[in-house]
Amino acid sequence: MDFKQIQTIIRDFEKSSITELEVEASDFKIRLSKLSKKVEVNETEVFEGSEKEIPETGLTEVRAPLVGTFYITDGQGEEFVRVGDQVQEGDTVCILEAMKIMNEITAPKSGVIHEIKIMNGDPVGFDQVLMTIK
Repeated sequence: MDFKQIQTIIRDFEKSSITELEVEASDFKIRLSKLSKKVEVNETEVFEGSEKEIPETGLTEVRAPLVGTFYITDGQGEEFVRVGDQVQEGDTVCILEAMKIMNEITAPKSGVIHEIKIMNGDPVGFDQVLMTIK
């Protein structure tokens, strides 16, 4: 199975209402699942940023739902958010690129961007804090 076939399977899976898929060939196996906090929109995969409330500070941490490269700017160089910006739940706050797929990360709650903890283009790990919302 070549890379283009794999991309087609992933793209078709994301557009479908199927929640889990496993494909196995003689020398290849892939398992896809939509059971995390993912939501599909058009041709871009959108992840609701996982969150952790810090009660004593009133801050909510937006955490990376996957490993990838952090981008705070879109393709034209415009920033999605800056410190001090008001965001609504579901607004795109950044992109994580993983395996050449751009994954939009959305605000898990409404509030004001308090701190952005990652620099544009930096690699991030799973569950790493990307920013905080107050």
